Amino acid sequence: MGLISGQQYIDRINNLHPEIWIDGEQVKGKLSEHPALKGIMKTKASLYDLQLNEEKIDKMSFDLKNGERAGIAFYPPKTKEDLEKRRLSFQEWAKSTGGLLGRSPDYLNTILMTFTQSAELFKSQDPQFCENMRNLYEKATREDLSFTHTFVHPQVNRGKYYYNLADDQVAAHIKEKTKDGLIIKGARLLATQGGLTDELIVFPQGGIREPCMANGFSLPANTPGLRFIARESFDYGKSNFDHPLGSRFDEVDSVVVFDDVLVPWENVFFFESTELSGEIYSQTSFFPQTVHQVVSRCIVKTEFILGTIQLMIHTINIGGYDLVQDKVADVIIALEAMKAFLLSSEIQAKVDRWGTMTPASEPLHAALCYYAKIYPSFSEIIQNLGASGLVTIPNEKDFNSPIRRDLDDYLQAANANAEDRVKIFRLAWDLSMSAFGTRQSLYEQYFFGGPLSLSKRLYSGYHRDPQIEWVKDFLSINDE
Repeated sequence: MGLISGQQYIDRINNLHPEIWIDGEQVKGKLSEHPALKGIMKTKASLYDLQLNEEKIDKMSFDLKNGERAGIAFYPPKTKEDLEKRRLSFQEWAKSTGGLLGRSPDYLNTILMTFTQSAELFKSQDPQFCENMRNLYEKATREDLSFTHTFVHPQVNRGKYYYNLADDQVAAHIKEKTKDGLIIKGARLLATQGGLTDELIVFPQGGIREPCMANGFSLPANTPGLRFIARESFDYGKSNFDHPLGSRFDEVDSVVVFDDVLVPWENVFFFESTELSGEIYSQTSFFPQTVHQVVSRCIVKTEFILGTIQLMIHTINIGGYDLVQDKVADVIIALEAMKAFLLSSEIQAKVDRWGTMTPASEPLHAALCYYAKIYPSFSEIIQNLGASGLVTIPNEKDFNSPIRRDLDDYLQAANANAEDRVKIFRLAWDLSMSAFGTRQSLYEQYFFGGPLSLSKRLYSGYHRDPQIEWVKDFLSINDE
């Protein structure tokens, strides 16, 4: 089969019938027709269509051995040129969503590629587990599968010295081991697009101490007992005019409930192994390969934000003010810094122990830290520049009502008519003030652990010995 079309994606997910709950009701019928899900499914379908475009297909896919093609995110890079090709492909998809789709298919496809390249790790527990990972990868590339994932436990008690005991556990854990597989009971956070993908991949948090939770496996989204409890949609059933971003790109995050779910042995990568729970992150290229995709997207997102801000400035003619120019310069600096981080990671890339060309971790880790801290300022800049204009934003029905003439007269701008001005400012509002916009800010700050934990990881992992020895030598300090 190879690459699929957008309609094939929609048909496949509709035919799965996973158990999804929204607003206290189980979703029935076609998911692509549900008010809370149809926007994101339509957007994802457009991504699959894009990679089939005759002008894009060579840029966004590669040849499989059987003559079919698969998305470039599945391709294990062997050269620096391969890394560049991956970046350009990531950004092609990101441009079609303004970089606002944090879980576009290339994210999980990259993770699957990374774990498959280092699948030998899983042999330490059982040679079959290594084959399980490779079999999933082969199936995914052959059928262009889509994935969501969950790494995080429920926030029951986050006290500094608290840790759940296995006999009082709400987090997903092994309840029983049978001849057919593992029985999983409990819940996990946070499955973005939960139920809207072919498969769910489950891996533990790093540093896990309880063996019953130290598991890695995959499951079809419609596995019996697997339940996705989605938050309310930030689409709100509104039009693209009213919610230009939420109506298209809201990814509907979900809690995943495992109600005595059977995970067949052929779906298991490891179980009850606290050692492998750490090694899958420390002994693989998981971090640099994944963040390479993330930073590629963040660059496009920053370009989209910059374009929105500049359009606001032009619309109401405030570009002559020094303060405005200073704020725009901050966004430009962030954009160019992110580009530099990414290119630096590619320039310094090396082949890892698994034979994969791997971007340098240090600049990518710095990029994550920087972006988590700088992103909230983008919303603040939009709010400062838009001011009351971000509040006086009538909706589409207002423009189709008898008061249209009032809006045309009183909401016009220096360089736009009233309707276009409102479209621009509703976009700015959806980026910075709506439920969708504030979720975007939270996402960029915390999806890899939060600004403080990112800084701590960078501090702990950054190799500084050469700089220390240089200064000591300059001062003629001898440790002996």
